[in-house]
Amino acid sequence: MRDARSRRTVARTLAYSLLGWAILLVSCHREDPSKQPPQTNPAVPAALVVPEHGAYTGAYIDFGEREDTVTLDGIEEFEQLTGKHQAIIAFSSYWGEQNFPSTAVQIVTTHDSIPLIYWSPWDRPYREDLIMANGPDKFSLTSILEGRWDAYIDAWADGAKAADKPILVSLCNEMNGNWFPWCGGFYGGTQPIAGSVPTRYVGPEYFKRAYRYIVDRVRARGASKVQWVFHVNNFGQPYSDANGVAQYYPGSDYVDWLGLSVYGQLFPEGDWDEFDDMIDKAYAEVAAVDASKPIMLAEWGVGEFPDEGDKGDWIAEGFERMRKNFPRLHAAVYWHERWQNSKSMLYSNLRVNSSPKALEAYRQGIRSPFWIDRPIWR
Repeated sequence: MRDARSRRTVARTLAYSLLGWAILLVSCHREDPSKQPPQTNPAVPAALVVPEHGAYTGAYIDFGEREDTVTLDGIEEFEQLTGKHQAIIAFSSYWGEQNFPSTAVQIVTTHDSIPLIYWSPWDRPYREDLIMANGPDKFSLTSILEGRWDAYIDAWADGAKAADKPILVSLCNEMNGNWFPWCGGFYGGTQPIAGSVPTRYVGPEYFKRAYRYIVDRVRARGASKVQWVFHVNNFGQPYSDANGVAQYYPGSDYVDWLGLSVYGQLFPEGDWDEFDDMIDKAYAEVAAVDASKPIMLAEWGVGEFPDEGDKGDWIAEGFERMRKNFPRLHAAVYWHERWQNSKSMLYSNLRVNSSPKALEAYRQGIRSPFWIDRPIWR
């Protein structure tokens, strides 16, 4: 996932098909909802229900360089591979594309799944190394707060309203990591605010203000079926009180789900860490932010590095721990992607079928009735 984003130098446009419908290509602005195929179900749900028992299963399914080339074939192939329908299908929506992903949303909702959209204020070429070296691009938090992108936010909200289906939105995910332009560290993240008890820091305050600003504008346009995911990484970079999860929390009124990214080894030059080591402290930290919100693993996965550790065992352990040890966990979205690292030219293969043992572990884990395969609506 990480280095894959640094490879996004060419935007690819593909033709989609959905059950014989002609679906329009994404335009430079929000797609015209009047030109979309008619809804097949007149009883439109209002929101996703948090299950009383169990958790939704979901996946991001290697949807191309921009993570937004959603296809029905890709979804069905993954479900055939794993043996289970997916309640949640995840993909990205970048501000640099200046559109609402109405085609992708319709593909997912027609498939009887709920979209999880990683909505990212980020410009092309979406390269993390450029952000880490140079800081935020034109979609900075300060530019958002100055109102420079109001027209786009409003158009995106209008697209969400026109879709008229519940969607999950992970806005500015992993903000405690310095690989994304909305990290507080780029906005005076280490500067304490005078007189604040407990201590608050400047950078995360910019994040919270921008997050609330965006959510308020989306709601003001009538996009009432968006459910917001406050989505953090399982460790901060840099690791400090100034960059702690609680520093970024925008408040209960602006969040429906708490989200967490939990990855094992991602790169050939990395270290192998067991699932327990990657989730325990992070889960406790995000759970402490708000006692009333359900939690999801908005991203989870591990690479295939047999010289370092056993991926099948890591996946099996993950399913077992999620099922037994985290009572507020009600969804998990696996990151099914493979990419070539630009420096070493070696591959990082997070796909569930990277080896026969990894696939069998995933199929066995997800088979449990604990994992709910379709959204429950209200």
